[in-house]
Amino acid sequence: MTLKPRMSVRAKISAVGTYVPPKLLTNADLEKMVATSDQWIQERTGIRERHIAGKGVATSDLATEAARVCLRNRGIEATEVEAILVGTVTPDMFFPATACLVQDRLGAKGAWGFDLSAACSGFIYALQVGAKLIESGAHRKVMVIGADVMSSILDYTDRTTCILFGDGAGAVLLEPCEEGEVGLIDFVHEIDGSGGQSLYMPGGGSLHPTSPETIAERMHYVHQEGGAVFKTAVRKMAELSEAVLERNDLTGAEVDCFIPHQANRRIITATAERLAMPEERVVINIGEYGNTTGATIPLAMATAMEDGRLQKGKLVLLASFGGGYTIGATLLRWEF
Repeated sequence: MTLKPRMSVRAKISAVGTYVPPKLLTNADLEKMVATSDQWIQERTGIRERHIAGKGVATSDLATEAARVCLRNRGIEATEVEAILVGTVTPDMFFPATACLVQDRLGAKGAWGFDLSAACSGFIYALQVGAKLIESGAHRKVMVIGADVMSSILDYTDRTTCILFGDGAGAVLLEPCEEGEVGLIDFVHEIDGSGGQSLYMPGGGSLHPTSPETIAERMHYVHQEGGAVFKTAVRKMAELSEAVLERNDLTGAEVDCFIPHQANRRIITATAERLAMPEERVVINIGEYGNTTGATIPLAMATAMEDGRLQKGKLVLLASFGGGYTIGATLLRWEF
């Protein structure tokens, strides 16, 4: 196996932390709210239940809890963190950035940071930005968080979207690799703005500021054209995954652990099949969490750690697809 040449300083993930709110919304609960059924949802998405934030619980709350777990797992204080990047499409408010709120609540004195908006690809996009801060030598400890309270922008009378999403947060700490470690190896990212109208929230921005009309027209909720998203997600997640593997003289069979964005079980399995990825190496936890947008990949990392599929030295492939469209694939060695 030949790895793509990199600069002398490499970034690695040194700790993971996750948090989901305790309240559950099951398929049985949704049967009482919209015209759907547990069987219909599971057959089409693989989702059984999802965690939902309580009233007044915001993205910054979930993100802060995940970050605290991450710091505890690493055994360091928040004051050692130098930058905080938050991938989210459900910030507490337009400004200040959610990263500012998290920094304050953590007590990460002296850290800087910002939010990154890339829908379901927000976490792995932020992961690469954080990695570059490490690789440049600018910082030695960068916190990357994926967090969303999707329930805050869902129309629970629209069965095509409200069954899909849950709330949650996941955080990783990035640090420089030690001697002999590989860490983050390579990535391929792509956006396709022509798909923007297939998955978006039209109201609330500068184009359609909040007004009685936008509220009446239900423009402040997620809108999705499911068929278009499904077809494009399968094709593009596989294409970018293949691209990053080929660039490093690898095949899907050589990947130890595949951690894809958890949007739909059928999308995941179709992508894995195209990559010739053995089923036991594919991490799927959508049944317990639903699509938590920016949080799905770190939540899946935690699942893989718990069941023993993520161990030091394992070759890991991450892949995502989100509204925008945003697509990404990342190759790394697990180093703890």
